[in-house]
Amino acid sequence: MKLPLFPLQSVFFPGETVPLHIFEERYRQLINDCREEAITFGIPVYIDKRIEYGTEVQLVEVVNTYEGGEMDVVCVARQVFKVVTFDNQLDDKLYAGGIVEFLESDNDAEEALRQDVLGKIRQLYQLMAVQLPEVPADKFNSYAFAHKMGLSFEQEYALLQLTNETERLKYIKAHLEDTIAILKQINRTKTVIEMNGHFKNFDPLDFEDFKAE
Repeated sequence: MKLPLFPLQSVFFPGETVPLHIFEERYRQLINDCREEAITFGIPVYIDKRIEYGTEVQLVEVVNTYEGGEMDVVCVARQVFKVVTFDNQLDDKLYAGGIVEFLESDNDAEEALRQDVLGKIRQLYQLMAVQLPEVPADKFNSYAFAHKMGLSFEQEYALLQLTNETERLKYIKAHLEDTIAILKQINRTKTVIEMNGHFKNFDPLDFEDFKAE
């Protein structure tokens, strides 16, 4: 499928709201085409000086239009794709485009795994003393907190490429287990540091069972 492309150094997951500030003339043209023709466009991830995977997005609303032509827009992310070809200009347009292949996604996963991952997210937020946003258990999936669990840009990109929900949840679970272990160690270290300089109450040792050599 041929799709207009708007490369960014950002990862967007299916179902996510995507706010964008549009200022370049070529992308102002793209947004106007989306409004007039009801077309979608792709945001391929620019990483390591290349683009390979990205997410199709659909324009939802133009929130603001400024005197100079700049725009604030809101889109929603839909499907993940792989870039097959890339052209700096799509046909007679100012903006880029190319041929993409959409990835088939298997969204089934065992409920026990979903609950396990959600429980670890709760544990992570408790360790950080941060309020966890409410999310119904039946609405939780691997993308729900993808930007809010400390994944690096590279890790988010790796997650985007996984097409199986079970694999995505296992990937997140491994990250959470590592992060939780590190946070626990940090909290223990913090406790030790805070105790430094305080008077300590030591229990007296029972020397009856000790003998000098």
